[in-house]
Amino acid sequence: MKIKPIRTNADYELALREIQRLWGAKEASPEGDRLDVLATLVDAYENEHFPIDPPDPIEAIRFRLEQQGLDTSALVGVIGGRSRVYEVMQRKRALSLEMIRRLHERFGIPAEILIRPTRAGRRRRAA
Repeated sequence: MKIKPIRTNADYELALREIQRLWGAKEASPEGDRLDVLATLVDAYENEHFPIDPPDPIEAIRFRLEQQGLDTSALVGVIGGRSRVYEVMQRKRALSLEMIRRLHERFGIPAEILIRPTRAGRRRRAA
């Protein structure tokens, strides 16, 4: 198989089969280099044809809490008191810039995810 741009689904499938065949190839070997180039091409094709939307900010917060074995009480003091945490987690109040900063610092949630509108906010604009 010659390395060429991936333009069609058939090209994509062929590249995936070749990647599977080359998987585990020694780094800096001809096979390893081929694997690196094919993986880059497949990644570019997937990003264009199968984009993944970034997560909703509230879902990202819930996921990070779950990863760390915490519940929403861990947010008290980070984004405000218990009532403020409830309002934010129920999508009744938007995250402020200061809340976003503290969530990013305390839990390592990327700020670019936290600044996105929540699903409820997206629905309101679409209506």
